[in-house]
Amino acid sequence: MHIDGRSDSAFSNVLDVFSQILEDPEQRGAALCVQVAGETVIDVWGGVIDRHAEQLWQRDTLVNIFSSGKPVAAVVLLQLVAEGRLQLDTPIAEYWPEFARQGKQQITLRHVLSHQAGLSAVLEPLAPETLFDWQQMVSAVENTPPWWAPGSAHGYAPMTYGWLVGELIRRVDGCEPGEAIAKRIAEPLQLELYLGLTAQELPRVGDVMRMKGVYGDAASMRLMKAIGSDSRGMTAKAFANPPSMLTSTNKLEWRQMQQPAANAHSTARGLAGFYTGLLQGKLLDTEMLKEMLTEHSAGADLTLLTSTRFGLGCMLEQVDQLPASYALGAYSYGHPGAGGTLGCADPEREVSVAFITNSLGASVLMDPRAQKINAMLKKCL
Repeated sequence: MHIDGRSDSAFSNVLDVFSQILEDPEQRGAALCVQVAGETVIDVWGGVIDRHAEQLWQRDTLVNIFSSGKPVAAVVLLQLVAEGRLQLDTPIAEYWPEFARQGKQQITLRHVLSHQAGLSAVLEPLAPETLFDWQQMVSAVENTPPWWAPGSAHGYAPMTYGWLVGELIRRVDGCEPGEAIAKRIAEPLQLELYLGLTAQELPRVGDVMRMKGVYGDAASMRLMKAIGSDSRGMTAKAFANPPSMLTSTNKLEWRQMQQPAANAHSTARGLAGFYTGLLQGKLLDTEMLKEMLTEHSAGADLTLLTSTRFGLGCMLEQVDQLPASYALGAYSYGHPGAGGTLGCADPEREVSVAFITNSLGASVLMDPRAQKINAMLKKCL
């Protein structure tokens, strides 16, 4: 498998792990970027980007990073909080009056960003095409009552998070969420990180494919069983209402829409650069970053049926839970994305890491491929 890019000799063992990942017959392509104290020490890529294995992964190849984009949208909202245009503990209905329907009058931005809002899934069954109709999806969220008393428990919101934070950005910042990310984060830091692709970027996107014969851990088995056995339950609806959520990632409509929970596209360099921007104080001041990284919810996750730990819009390290560990340091934070992508930072070591792939594994939280990279990186630092 051909690997391109550059890597500092001090991290040759990390490059070896990356090479071994690409040697798996089911692995199509991937990219890895590691930045230490703002300096890029690894920036490599390899494999192919299409299902026919005809196009090689390039320096500027973009791939859907799924939920690894969630912290990016959270930072936009936290910037608005820092500007005094939004409050973490003011009811969302003050900015978005229709949101108060169905007993949601007291839900705050803090609840949403820490997955405590009780809005992990839309209640009413929706047609597949509804996924691409922003207003219809927002209305469906408005008409959904909380699945539990807001603030009393937490449950990951895989997709509804995007309409919740996206609509707030639209109402408070006066622009689409993708535009807000571009003007506030991607353009100032010169990152190849997009929410909503234009005709210019579309030719660079890699197709995403599931790896065959890859079985997840106990948590993913439990999740799949819950989704398959109770189609009307919250967990099933969180991932499959509308049902097109699970089948749309390579569609043009998916790539062009601006859904901050799941359809950001990036290079590994772009995603690592986002975390370097956080580490260097270029995106949030010290106080706001501290707020983002403070534990807000931890323990039994009512959606994922496993243990999760969240700050505001980011997933925090769980040292004692291997499937939920970044395998770096105790204060690591970031977010995994469906099937294997991982973006994270370890503030102790001043390191940012991004692993992106178009070959989807079966893990619910951290992918073993990314964990192996991080474990070796930790030894090299």
